[in-house]
Amino acid sequence: MSGKRASVNGFISIILTAAGVYALIVLLLFLGQARLLYFPNVPTRALGPGPDSIGLAYEAVEIITEDGIRLDAWEVPASEPRGVVLFFHGNAGNISHRLDSLKIFHDLNVSTLIFDYRGYGRSGGKVSEQGTYRDAEAAWRYLTKQRRIPSSQIVLFGRSLGAAVAAYLASQQRPAALIIESGFVSVPELAAQIYPWLPVRWMARFKYPIREYLDKVSLPVLIVHSRDDEIIPYAQGTSLFEGAHEPKHFLELRGGHNDGFLVSGRHYFNGLEMFLTSVLGK
Repeated sequence: MSGKRASVNGFISIILTAAGVYALIVLLLFLGQARLLYFPNVPTRALGPGPDSIGLAYEAVEIITEDGIRLDAWEVPASEPRGVVLFFHGNAGNISHRLDSLKIFHDLNVSTLIFDYRGYGRSGGKVSEQGTYRDAEAAWRYLTKQRRIPSSQIVLFGRSLGAAVAAYLASQQRPAALIIESGFVSVPELAAQIYPWLPVRWMARFKYPIREYLDKVSLPVLIVHSRDDEIIPYAQGTSLFEGAHEPKHFLELRGGHNDGFLVSGRHYFNGLEMFLTSVLGK
């Protein structure tokens, strides 16, 4: 009997230890969500070369948010622009790591305003979900109020995390169109796929509910996603497309999460060209 009791006690001890480890993991993930979502220091927070390093003229500008945060931004003009792209980048690095995209939009004959969220690059403040939304509103005011650019000439472009910020702004304002590249349904939905063994929907302190925002958007939408995306599954992109209202378009890429637009090359360029022409003209 003593041997059987020892065996049962040992089994209970293992269960309690496993439960304790699981609870600790849940607690650490709950407390460290911001560090799992935002990567301003990857590869570095310091700014690298500017657009002039690839032959693009640009102007460094400062944008002030409603709560007094200074945002670092670049305006990259096209020679004869048919419109302006307001660029929301992903969760790692800063504006200097998006030169390839700036060149693509320049070649598409649209000007670009790209900025760093609070806590990124040389922007002040500390990043948060609501903070990124305030940053988006500030960039919109800069274009429409200070630069006096008609909203009908502004296209919102968001990649990865930036897709959520762009979708939020599109649900609040009336731009010409919205482009979502490598987007996700929401942070809880994406986390549930990455961590199916954790109660992430209950734990999530960040929402970024792109699909909910899309339900409030009634303007042309382009969803761009790669079947090879190793970070945000392709099904997340198709779900966004299903949830978007007409007129909507889908552009399928090949290549990974961070290089699909480069790997897809001319196919990507032509897809953007067709969509921009449909909303801005030639």
